[in-house]
Amino acid sequence: MPAPVISILTPVYNPPVEALRAAIGSVRSQDYPHWELILVNDCSPSPAVATTLRELAALDKRIVVHTRSENGGIVAASSDALRLATGEFVALLDHDDMLARGALAAVAEALIEQPDADYLYTDEDKISDQGDFFDAFDKPEWSPERLLGQMYTGHLSVLRTSLVRDVGGFVVGTDGSQDHDLVLRVTEQARSIVHLPEVYYHWRAIEGSTAHDSEAKPYAWMAGLQAVQRSLERRGIRGRAELGPQPGTYRVVREIDPDLTVSIVIPTRGGNALVWGETRCLVVELVRSLVTVSTHQNLEIVIVYDEPTPASVLAELRAIAGDRVVLVPFLEPFNFSAKCNVGYLASSGEVVVFLNDDMQLVSPNFAAELAAPLFEEGVGATGARLLFSDGSLQHGGHVYASGDLTHAGFKGGGDEEGPFRAFLVSRECSGLTAACIAVTRDTFERVGGFNEGLPGNFNDVDFSRKIGSLDLRLLWMSDVTLYHFESLTRDSTVHQWEYDTIMRRWGTPERDPYFPVGFRAEF
Repeated sequence: MPAPVISILTPVYNPPVEALRAAIGSVRSQDYPHWELILVNDCSPSPAVATTLRELAALDKRIVVHTRSENGGIVAASSDALRLATGEFVALLDHDDMLARGALAAVAEALIEQPDADYLYTDEDKISDQGDFFDAFDKPEWSPERLLGQMYTGHLSVLRTSLVRDVGGFVVGTDGSQDHDLVLRVTEQARSIVHLPEVYYHWRAIEGSTAHDSEAKPYAWMAGLQAVQRSLERRGIRGRAELGPQPGTYRVVREIDPDLTVSIVIPTRGGNALVWGETRCLVVELVRSLVTVSTHQNLEIVIVYDEPTPASVLAELRAIAGDRVVLVPFLEPFNFSAKCNVGYLASSGEVVVFLNDDMQLVSPNFAAELAAPLFEEGVGATGARLLFSDGSLQHGGHVYASGDLTHAGFKGGGDEEGPFRAFLVSRECSGLTAACIAVTRDTFERVGGFNEGLPGNFNDVDFSRKIGSLDLRLLWMSDVTLYHFESLTRDSTVHQWEYDTIMRRWGTPERDPYFPVGFRAEF
């Protein structure tokens, strides 16, 4: 593949002149020569802007300046720039931001190495008025669920020009979230998506910008909401987009057929524990919460109980759940994996959710939120946001990196936003805890269920890695919340042989693909 020409699209409206000069200078200083910079002056009131554009364009024939006859907004100006682009790829650069040194060379090299790439994005940081770089965003690998919840790919975005035009370019009415809307449409059609895990873009944080204040442009948040809703409709996802807990975040409320049977498999021995100052039978109160909180009525609750489970507990479970409960005895020595597999064989639902018995449901829509994504292309499993009894975070997805196998955000605040709001949005992750994981019957059988050679620990890591090995995504659903009174009735000791087994079988990458380097050190 020959070196691609990259057309850099920059709508211009009244930026500080020095910032504009810096933006253009960051392009001109690139050591990769095959670019064109298309600057569209959207009737900037300051005459200094037009003067600066003319002056700098005269220095380099690769700079194209177009002046609009009337102000049309960022979508109109971006559309003009796209119309003038001649390169095989377009890159998006705001009028006051900067490309990092070597950005275009790195982009071109990646595009040459992966000729079917239709979208590429890089990491980014922010630059202050004083020229200091800060707040680097080590972005996750391609994470389509997170893109529904947040425009995380941001800058630098590079898109195949022909595909951008095929999907309709920039859409009128998306001002403020025009890039999010475009990237959603492009990635729905893209053959390959590439992430360059290096900071190649500097986002200027000035007064009035979203880099400086995420609440500076409320209209952008609303435009993003509409972009996400349209994406759901294009993909045939039953549900609606809603504003998320912070500006720039969104939640997708999914729906399922009310007749869909969702089986809940709960291994237990019917033990009691002290929770919130009161002694409770854990499995009884979990089932009670499922019956009273869940809005999905077609639940099958499969209880896999050890021989010591009191008969009174079984009777109470029948009284609470009636004919929805299926009681399955387990007479072998303790083996969590085997109990899950036995429960699966006794279940009948098309979706099976595995739950520890030391849980309590909080989210009424949990069945739909866990089950619905499993019928979307490429999704293998879903899991939930789990909280300890004190409200701190127990599980924000698994993190596998540098020999470490951990829960993301473990023991962090229950309201913790996480790195770049990772705990505020649903997203892909490397693995999910078996304390709450949902799969279809097909996926369970394709991976062979839980590994009974791991009876106590890391069976969920193995299960997750098997699902991932099928190129299926694992989703952590931010709006599904349960309390997890972890290990109140069993020994939670991790044995060295268990760790050695999982590491021999799978190992870990140096960096988890969905979290920044050294992320766990934050908690």
